[in-house]
Amino acid sequence: MARIRTIKPEAFTSESLAEVSVHAERTFFGLLTQADDHGRFRDNPAIIAGLLWPLRAEHTPVHVEDDLQQLAEAGLICRYTGCDGRRYLHIVTWFEHQKIDKPSQSRVPVCPEHHTKARCGVCKGECTVLREGSAPPPRALVEEAPKAPRTVDRPSKGSATPSAVRSGSTAGQQTTLDDTTETPQRAAKKNAGHMPVAENSPRAPRTLPEGSAPGSRILDPGSLIPTGRTAPASAPSAQDLVREYIAVCNERPPGDVIGHLGRIVKKLLGEGIAPDHIRGGLQRFAANPKHPSVLTSMVNEAMNASPAGLVRPDSRPNLPGHRAWANPADPAAAYAEEL
Repeated sequence: MARIRTIKPEAFTSESLAEVSVHAERTFFGLLTQADDHGRFRDNPAIIAGLLWPLRAEHTPVHVEDDLQQLAEAGLICRYTGCDGRRYLHIVTWFEHQKIDKPSQSRVPVCPEHHTKARCGVCKGECTVLREGSAPPPRALVEEAPKAPRTVDRPSKGSATPSAVRSGSTAGQQTTLDDTTETPQRAAKKNAGHMPVAENSPRAPRTLPEGSAPGSRILDPGSLIPTGRTAPASAPSAQDLVREYIAVCNERPPGDVIGHLGRIVKKLLGEGIAPDHIRGGLQRFAANPKHPSVLTSMVNEAMNASPAGLVRPDSRPNLPGHRAWANPADPAAAYAEEL
């Protein structure tokens, strides 16, 4: 439900808002009216586009996602995942600029970065997920009693065998343990659930064979005739095409122009238009720069321009096309092929 909010005059001279585009700034002002009394709202570009841009069909959810990304990079909003697994956002400086008389309780989960102690709309109190996922307090270390030193005796021939004798000892050499030394039963009980790690592994470490080489397995690097197909070259992205346009300009265009061109190029690529046609439209735009909205018409001109001009299909190609405004002195000679 939309609400009446306050916009301070200082917002139009804010350096943070100056970092984003005009469309992102309008989206930010619209979020002020859609967020709840704690500055939280759903992070869904389709929902935001339907609420804030209903009469601007050209500003699609793709453009709204770009607006939200700019606002997040400028530190104006924070996008997070709630304890219910859904995406949400909140306005970072909400409580500094919005004074709510009687704020209602929020139904949106809290932000795990900024609102850890605030009331969670899902948990109806302190967020249980954040409380359970918090780091446990450090445990105190218990001092262990000092152990008696282990003694190793090598009894002479004829001496009595001690009570505690290792079964694995060799003939003529017996190892005795003091009464305070841990027995195998005590060690097994103390180390229950913990598997000892052998000092020396019987297996040698795995190594790559000498003939291996990095790269694709589709092609055989050692054969003269390829046994597979190479991967197709990746198509240029909207950012690549705009970067090519900026390279041919004498001076770097303003940021709003670059952003507008990037959105139009991205939309044209989404429609399936070939990058070469878009590149031709950008070349025409660089030769005659106008408002970025005319780029679509220039791309259409690059796609469907006829190099022959207005030449009738039944006329000879070596004759110029018919011009209705021509008034030759000798009509029979001028239109000998068409009369």
